[in-house]
Amino acid sequence: MAVENGAALFGEEELRDVSGVRVGDRFVEVTCGCTSARYGDAVGRLRLFASGELQVSCDCTPGCDQDKLSPPAFEKHSGRETAGRWQNTVWVMVKGDKVALSKTCLLRYYHKKLKSSSANGGGRRPPCHRDEFVRCAGCGKERRFRLRTKEECRLYHDAMARHDWTCKDMPPAGRCRVRVSCEEEEERASRKASRGCTRAATCKGCVRCVCFGCETCRFAGCACQTCVDFYRINCMINS
Repeated sequence: MAVENGAALFGEEELRDVSGVRVGDRFVEVTCGCTSARYGDAVGRLRLFASGELQVSCDCTPGCDQDKLSPPAFEKHSGRETAGRWQNTVWVMVKGDKVALSKTCLLRYYHKKLKSSSANGGGRRPPCHRDEFVRCAGCGKERRFRLRTKEECRLYHDAMARHDWTCKDMPPAGRCRVRVSCEEEEERASRKASRGCTRAATCKGCVRCVCFGCETCRFAGCACQTCVDFYRINCMINS
């Protein structure tokens, strides 16, 4: 049976010591944050739904307009140096202490959603998109692109399509919106080896992190042959 009221999502005892609790019509909202060694704490509001959806509205600065972020996107926006483990790096305040989401009951419906998706798919999960690199045409350095959202995949897709792509074309990163220049050092080889695979930190490519085309990394409005072929084949399959 669907949960129609936010008050029914969690028991009173479960939320008693959690800071910033607000119960809405179909959700529960709590204060959350993510800590960067360089920028400090980025604070936001985490909204939890019975569907398993999680949304973060960032309050890191008075003028921040980042709303309805996924937890991984919030983690990246905070400037967290070792991104990719948001369940452990995004925290809530419990009895005045920062406690990782993974150590609370707040991910109950998120885990139910994953379990349900896995069961419906016969135990197989769609691959994630591991980080990729693009080489600057000016300085020759490689720059990392995170591919967790459709917007991030589009940035990488468009960069790969350009032969004249340079560091200055890299979108600003972090909550301070810092741009990369050709003067910035390239990532160390040991750091490059970690590309966000959920199976192994230094995976070189497996069924969990290599995607050969999906709705997230292919674009209906794109005229490149890869995207055109993807939607043409999908149309043939579904017709």
